[in-house]
Amino acid sequence: MQTYSDKSGDYFAHARKEITPLLPKNCGRVLEIGCGSGATLGWLRRDHQALHTMGIEIADAAAGQARLLADEVFCLDFERHDLPGVAQKFDLILCLDVLEHMVDPWRVVDRLATHYLETGGTLIVSLPNVRHYSVVLPLLFGGRWDYEDAGLLDRTHLRFFTKTSARALLSHPLLGSVTCTATGFDGWSAKGALNLMTLGLFQELVSYQYFLSTCKVR
Repeated sequence: MQTYSDKSGDYFAHARKEITPLLPKNCGRVLEIGCGSGATLGWLRRDHQALHTMGIEIADAAAGQARLLADEVFCLDFERHDLPGVAQKFDLILCLDVLEHMVDPWRVVDRLATHYLETGGTLIVSLPNVRHYSVVLPLLFGGRWDYEDAGLLDRTHLRFFTKTSARALLSHPLLGSVTCTATGFDGWSAKGALNLMTLGLFQELVSYQYFLSTCKVR
């Protein structure tokens, strides 16, 4: 089992408001896998009228803080354990920067789609992009693949994804088409300007992470 005891508090603490464009009109019952300190669940309950918020968090200290912001929080390894109690279905499930930490994220997506996501419900996932230039260039020109305490090469990452493989992760018989977007290309920014000038040719090299959304269709 991985340990997150050496992670700073900031690692667990931020509400992921970048997902706003992907949220369904009614959040309803929300499950977040890897909820950290509960900031995102608290934000959904406060600003998006989520009816019930449940978090799963593997780190004890973060789970304790999340209990102040969410309706229910369980400290467990979701790869090894099901949710406690009776079977539940959710209208919105979040896996934000968490699937890359898992041994078998494909099986986790299958479990979520099969057992936990309500028909018509939304699954939102964020994944770091291993094709980012900060990973590709040191590997290509220096033969370096240096793990770090956080970021794209976080030493607790077990799986790595590009845009294509991220979309493939959510390819499931019960799930519909996948929407995939990258942040930082709206409005003016250096990478947005580069993207325009190169007609999107290098977009995958300057995309730090991807946000993906899909709905359960049956």
